[in-house]
Order: sequence, then C-alpha cells, then structure tokens
Amino acid sequence: MKKVFALLVGLVLLPLSVNAADFKEGTNYEVIKQTATEKPEVLEFFSFYCPHCFKFEPLMEKLAQDLPSDVTIKKSHVNFLGGAMADEVTKAYAAADLLDVKEEVTSIIFDRIHTQRKAISSEKDIIDIFAKAGISEKEATAALASFPVNGMASQMKRNTENFKVRGVPTLIVNGKYKVNTGSVKSVEEFTELVTFLTKKTD
Repeated sequence: MKKVFALLVGLVLLPLSVNAADFKEGTNYEVIKQTATEKPEVLEFFSFYCPHCFKFEPLMEKLAQDLPSDVTIKKSHVNFLGGAMADEVTKAYAAADLLDVKEEVTSIIFDRIHTQRKAISSEKDIIDIFAKAGISEKEATAALASFPVNGMASQMKRNTENFKVRGVPTLIVNGKYKVNTGSVKSVEEFTELVTFLTKKTD
C-alpha cells in the first residue's frame, strides 16, 4: 500500500501508452453492483483522519481536471476513523458543502490534523475552522444543527454501509465499479482507468 501511494501521490509520470482494453475486471477494478448510475460519477470515500487521504488530495484534484466535463466527482466522509469526533467532523464536511466553503474547510482540516498535528476535540475547534474559512460562529452553528446537514451526514454513513467500505481512500465509479488503485503504475494510468470506468456500460 505504501508503495502504491508513493507512486500515485508523488505524481510519478511514466512514459506509458495505456490501452483501455488492457484494464481487466478483478485486476484493475471490481464490479460491486449490478446496475450503474444514470450519469457518470466518481465517488471518493475518505476521512480527514486518514494520512493517505491527505496525500491523495493532489491526485484527486488532477483527476478532476482531466476527466470529461460530464463526470461528477463526489466525496463521502467515513465515520470509522476519528473516534468520538468522527460524526461531528462528518457533519462539519456536510456543513461546509451546504455553506459553499467545502474546498476551504477541507484544506484547513487536513492541514490542522496532518501538518500542524492538532486534534479536533470539540465543537469550538470546528467553529474555529469555519471562522478561518470566513464563516461566522452564528452561521456555522446554525448549519451544523440544520436538517439538511444531518441528512447529508446520514447519507454519507449509508453510502459507507451500502458500498461496504472498510478502508480509505476508496473510489467507486458509476456506483458499480471499485477502483483497484494498487494495480496502476502512474498518475496517467490512474486517470485512464477511472476515465475508462466512467464510460463503461456493461
């Protein structure tokens, strides 16, 4: 696993000519559902507490740039890391989405946990994170307690259960295919694999 992330996250580009026909079920991806989503999408399961997810961010940003414009990228925060604060941090991510500061809050939380080595141990810590993203305490508190945020957090938990996610980061394409990141040897091949799966119809 460490070797895989050293290859991917280090943005190592090898001179490969990737043929989509070379991607094989059971090697490069797994079929986990019988039916696919109506529209192409990539769903990333992640946790702010996961160091691999932190290092995976640049790769996901590049993927977003390289994928066809009709492909939607979604993120679902998991609750099996983070202990007592896992649910609260999931709600924080949902609230950031609702308040349209998802990118800012994501960056701040990852930096706090993995660069500054500072824990998130209370609601005050979460409010302080929103303040750094330009959101007032009143607005953040209201969002965190809102029905939409609780619904979004519950949906993320259901996503984790429905797709039987046990480790992160995990990528599910079109709700049907699970990407085997350990099977690819470069960022280029990773992008080609995900793109191939977004277009796959059987």
